[in-house]
Amino acid sequence: MTSLEVRQSFLEYFGSHDHEVVRSASLVPSDDPTLLFTNAGMNQFKDLFLGRERRPYQRATSS
Repeated sequence: MTSLEVRQSFLEYFGSHDHEVVRSASLVPSDDPTLLFTNAGMNQFKDLFLGRERRPYQRATSS
């Protein structure tokens, strides 16, 4: 199995279990010197964690 196939299988699995498949984000913070969520791809969700933003889903996955 190639890495692309593993990634696609991962996304399909979580997508079929009520997770919204979202576009991957950079692990390198951009335009935010206060960003502390530098592990595990959480950068794109900072405003959600801080209550500044709401999205139409409660679970998300990306690769």
